[in-house]
Amino acid sequence: MPENQERPESTSFGVYVHFPWCLKKCPYCDFLSVAAEPQAIPHQEYADAVVSELARRAEGFGTRRLASIFFGGGTPSLWAPTALGRVLRAVLEAASASASATAEEVEITVECNPTSFDAERARALLDLGVNRVSIGVQGLEAERLRFLGRLHDVAGGLDAVKAAITAGVPRVSADLIFGVAGQSPEAAAGEAARIAELGPTHVSAYALTIEPGTQFGALAKKGKLPLLGEAAIADSFVAVEAALEGAGFQHYEISNYARLGHVARHNLGYWRGDDYLGLGTGAWGTWTIGGRRLRYRNTPSPERYLAGADQWASYDLECAEIGALVSEAEVIDGETALRERLMLGLRLDEGIDFEAAAAELDVPGWTPARERAAARLVKAGRLSRAGPRLWVPKAARLFTDGTVRDLL
Repeated sequence: MPENQERPESTSFGVYVHFPWCLKKCPYCDFLSVAAEPQAIPHQEYADAVVSELARRAEGFGTRRLASIFFGGGTPSLWAPTALGRVLRAVLEAASASASATAEEVEITVECNPTSFDAERARALLDLGVNRVSIGVQGLEAERLRFLGRLHDVAGGLDAVKAAITAGVPRVSADLIFGVAGQSPEAAAGEAARIAELGPTHVSAYALTIEPGTQFGALAKKGKLPLLGEAAIADSFVAVEAALEGAGFQHYEISNYARLGHVARHNLGYWRGDDYLGLGTGAWGTWTIGGRRLRYRNTPSPERYLAGADQWASYDLECAEIGALVSEAEVIDGETALRERLMLGLRLDEGIDFEAAAAELDVPGWTPARERAAARLVKAGRLSRAGPRLWVPKAARLFTDGTVRDLL
């Protein structure tokens, strides 16, 4: 894009609020989290700091429409409802001056772990206006839950989902992890079916991924972690898909399934390339301001984030200066944004209108190299193309990451 041409602000956006504390760090988790007992967490002080950050960043809302708010972590269900509710109200009030949807139309999600979620917590979140919860069930077999470092047992995971549904939470999602050593495809499918029978509106089913910097990553590097073979993981993927589709769920994204009308709107914004504001310790955000698309990450230190709360008032949003409050920042150019749209859009069942994305970002789309790569992938059955739209056919979804690499 020419230097003097500004990027348009996206018409809708999401807000992500990171709560960094957990009761325990799981060995597979590479998200920012700090182990702490509930009484040791600075509940109200952290809410104060997030509201201070919001007050500054909200100046960039303009006429954009707030579509979703997502409290992630860590374990946001550990956060005192009075503190979480104060942050939620502040976000809704800050957006009310823009072209925001009404509070009833905004998707408001809180991630919950069974160890800090029950009927009482469900009702408290409902009273705050939360209309969606995502519960980390992860497994329905005792030995595997212990292997994954989970603090809850099988009954605890099931009871948490039941509590959310019984309390009347409009949209309930359950997370499952499959592809763990010792688990058969039949067992993985059985767990998915058992969760579906409880009545959630959404299920996220992830193959266990070994990430560097985690306890599992260190063990795998030393050859001391039992792992399931790729073929068995693929078989489990297919079996879980069959079980959930048979229960009435649409497989709308590689790892996500929803009943009609219940896709995760916040995550859909990520996959479609919408702006999102990140608030809190270690939160990432991608925000168009001053004609530039900026990606930033707040400091990953809770202590530094809390100590610097009064500095937000003088923070330069357009420069995204790196310092005590923000640890990383970069300008996302059009070509990078297009590559990311392609990478994330191909995860969706609907795929991506590649030509529309390129036109919106004002960068070349179908270069000769991409045309050749796309033709090879279509011939190999790993990519489908109809006019400007690209998508990965169902039979090739397991190879999506490789398809994206080839296309890029």
